[in-house]
Amino acid sequence: MPRAISALLLFLVVSWAGGPIAGGSYLSVGDGKTAEFDFPENSRGVFVVSCCYPGPGAWLSVASLEPTVLVAENVSASWGGGFVVEIQSSLAGLAPLQLRLLEDSRLIEERVDFRIRVSARGSEPTPWSGLGHFSENPVLYVLLPLIFLNKCAFGCKVEVEALRGLVRQPHPVVLGILGQFVVMPVYGYLMSVAFSLPKPLALGLVIACSSPGGGGGYLYSLLLGGDVTVAISMTLLSTVAATGLMPLSSAFYGRLLGAHETLHVPFLKILITLLFIAVPISAGMLVKWKLPRLSRLLLLLIRPFSFTLIVGGLFMAYHMGAFILASVQLPTVLAGLTVPAFGLLLGYLLAWCLGLPGPQRRTVSIEVGVQNSLLALAVLQLSFQRAQADFASQAPFIVALSSTSEMLLLVLGHLMYKRLCSAGS
Repeated sequence: MPRAISALLLFLVVSWAGGPIAGGSYLSVGDGKTAEFDFPENSRGVFVVSCCYPGPGAWLSVASLEPTVLVAENVSASWGGGFVVEIQSSLAGLAPLQLRLLEDSRLIEERVDFRIRVSARGSEPTPWSGLGHFSENPVLYVLLPLIFLNKCAFGCKVEVEALRGLVRQPHPVVLGILGQFVVMPVYGYLMSVAFSLPKPLALGLVIACSSPGGGGGYLYSLLLGGDVTVAISMTLLSTVAATGLMPLSSAFYGRLLGAHETLHVPFLKILITLLFIAVPISAGMLVKWKLPRLSRLLLLLIRPFSFTLIVGGLFMAYHMGAFILASVQLPTVLAGLTVPAFGLLLGYLLAWCLGLPGPQRRTVSIEVGVQNSLLALAVLQLSFQRAQADFASQAPFIVALSSTSEMLLLVLGHLMYKRLCSAGS
């Protein structure tokens, strides 16, 4: 379907006095009082910048500071000393403009206070409309009872004595928080720079790297011989820490990347995540204490349930994000692929340097390497308009898919290794 073409004509009163207009500026757009203008997405148009600079050789340079939202394609001189700027919008969002008045390569004036807000059109059908938006997919709610039951089974694995030991020596928790909220965001930022990711994708990658440990962390700890009690404790405490550290990290790296949107941290979703972990785990601990027979049954089911959830989660993640990932580029894929691997290696090295026992090393490694990408997606969906949020969500989706795929390979490799060892003995 051809793109709609619309004209954004922002005329202004041209001063013939040959000096700066009110406010001491040679350049102005519109009535001189408005700094933000609306424009539809996926459209072409023009706007007019007036210039009252008296020099005959003056020229205007215009650049968009958000090229994924809008680009300035051409600037031409207009009658009366102004300039006509041709623009092309794409995603919905806010695009600050940089206007530079030049004369013989000498900068006369620079303005960065004008902005164009690109607004989304009414929803249009897409080839993937049958799948629905990932945040509205009912499959997620179908799996909730199975996930809840599996978490109850994990509660039966919790050892009270191990919890007491963790209170006395909280080294794994401290290492996990250090890795998750300090080192991983730095790595995400460096990868976004190394792969020259567009600003929304870079922000999505950094926010994914700033997320707490995912609920699958203790699931992988069980299957890979980690310390399940420590894993559950780390997931809970890192999620609590996320209420303070995610806003700090998002604000810092958002400013570093030049993001102009206000990032919203989903505190309600974090609270729901905490409850969805704490309630079934506590129920499982109660079952272990009061109903030992049921506890033994749940423990028999925990491994097949866990493996089923890993495979199902991988399939569901791809199914839910298929329309978002349809246009993903290779640099985004490569950057996302490295995040879980780096986190796993980082966590293991930190735990090894501190001399933690083998199971706890594996647990810290998993907790740092497996992020709660759903929280990152929630931040993006709350902070951007839908089209731009979906574009930025490519990075967390790639991280989530990479994490699940890499962990599944590790689990399969671990199981094969154990079988070979048992067969050899």
